[in-house]
Amino acid sequence: MNPSPLLSSPLAVNVLDAQSLLAAFGVLGVGAVMFAETGLLIGFFLPGDSLLFTAGLLCTGTADRGVRLSLLPLLLTAAAGALAGSQCGFVLGRRAGGALLARSRSRRLHEGARRAEELLGRYGHAKAIVLARFVPVVRTVLNPMAGALGVPVRTFTVWQVAGGLLWSVGLTLAGYALGSSVPDVDRYLLPVIALIVAVSLIPVAAEVVRSRRAAKTEEAGG
Repeated sequence: MNPSPLLSSPLAVNVLDAQSLLAAFGVLGVGAVMFAETGLLIGFFLPGDSLLFTAGLLCTGTADRGVRLSLLPLLLTAAAGALAGSQCGFVLGRRAGGALLARSRSRRLHEGARRAEELLGRYGHAKAIVLARFVPVVRTVLNPMAGALGVPVRTFTVWQVAGGLLWSVGLTLAGYALGSSVPDVDRYLLPVIALIVAVSLIPVAAEVVRSRRAAKTEEAGG
């Protein structure tokens, strides 16, 4: 008997493995992980990118992974979790300031906070909020950082919704499209996921290159 697409046995779950999370919790697990990774600092280690992509792949029924998900409920749940989590993180940062981050001893989390602050300072609120969605750890800490640094609520909400939909829906549909077009794609799932995660960093890399070229042009003109 196949596990329910909404909820299955949570026993022996590896929270760092997308396939394990999906087999145990299905669609509901995707929403919960999206919320925790984007809204709670303790969720910075969760596999958001690979989870979205793998979940989309499982909607096609072509991968033999013991669970079949439905695309529309998945898209709605993933988007809802990502958007609600981001807004929650912003509110927590606005109310608690930097106290939440200061209590953490995680070196990786503090490194993510430094990068998030750099994004906000270099690219401005709109670009930084959208770009952060595609960078692990940074998408976790930028939301409370934005709240603590006084980013206007309306500005944050508009751009976190835009970035959240682009990230959650985009990666899920990418997995679905690949699973629908490539036979036996599950045999290459791990390298494909690694490739998707790398591709998700392209917007940030492109923006860094563009910024450096603009800076050089200004220096040459000055």
